[in-house]
Amino acid sequence: MTEYLYHTDSYLREFNAGVLFSDAASRSIVLDRTAFYPGGGGQLCDLGTLSLGSQTWQVEKTRKGPEGIEHILGGVESMPSVGSLVKGKLDWERRYRLMRTHTAMHILCGVIFRDFGAQVTGGDMDLQQGRMDFEFESMTRDLVDGIEQAVNREVDKNLPVRVKILPREEAFKIPDLIRTKINLLPPGIPEVRTVEIVGLDLQADGGTHVASTIEVGRMKIVDYKSKGKINKRIYIELE
Repeated sequence: MTEYLYHTDSYLREFNAGVLFSDAASRSIVLDRTAFYPGGGGQLCDLGTLSLGSQTWQVEKTRKGPEGIEHILGGVESMPSVGSLVKGKLDWERRYRLMRTHTAMHILCGVIFRDFGAQVTGGDMDLQQGRMDFEFESMTRDLVDGIEQAVNREVDKNLPVRVKILPREEAFKIPDLIRTKINLLPPGIPEVRTVEIVGLDLQADGGTHVASTIEVGRMKIVDYKSKGKINKRIYIELE
């Protein structure tokens, strides 16, 4: 099984790993350990490079597959063979922007759950922008302006962001661990990874985050829309 290095260290930019699986037809390889996030929960996958000696391959996509996390390589050069030791390097600028965005979404979620008790019904994110849907019957400009002020107050507090991996039974004792309307955790998993913005938000999550809310920077709500009777969408951007 692949060791998910990003689960415990979101700031790891380079790593060494062994090749467990290599398929020339799909140009995918699976490593025994990786810092590449495969995408999920609305967060985009990581990109970067793998290298072996003088040869470097662009990692054009990462995704979860039947053999583990698949690193899809560009080019036409021969693939690293099983048993090879390669060096991975993330496109760090891109990853860090996604980390800031993901933490921003949790701040937004935390503020709205704390102040209004509204659950998340959907969401998606890109580089320094994203959208999130909540169970609201109505939404006004004044309400949105108040939410924007509240989330930026939390950013300015420089709250630490802590990650833990807990036994399933212990994790599910945490009140309101699942903030989405539908529980997206796979059934039967033995451990649950939690992300806590101390004093604001604690929920199950598998993505990458910054270490403190101050790293998010100023958040702006740029639009909002009704997506149904009790479903309202908020769009954010980061400076």
